[in-house]
Amino acid sequence: MERLNSKLYMENCLIMQENEKLRKKAQLLNQENQALLSQLKQRLTMGDQNVNNTPNSFTDLNLSGTTNHASSSSRKP
Repeated sequence: MERLNSKLYMENCLIMQENEKLRKKAQLLNQENQALLSQLKQRLTMGDQNVNNTPNSFTDLNLSGTTNHASSSSRKP
């Protein structure tokens, strides 16, 4: 019985060590994700400013495909 308890204790210690490693790795990944999200938001904000300063710089693909919608809706699968 004591041998089984010792074995389970050792397994539990190993699991806790692995859990701590994974927790630290998750924290680092979270920090990296937050930094990337911040960069993305910053780029999007800069992109929005550029679009607002230069109107009609991008073509609206939804407006350019109006004839295709009519022909595709008449087709039956």
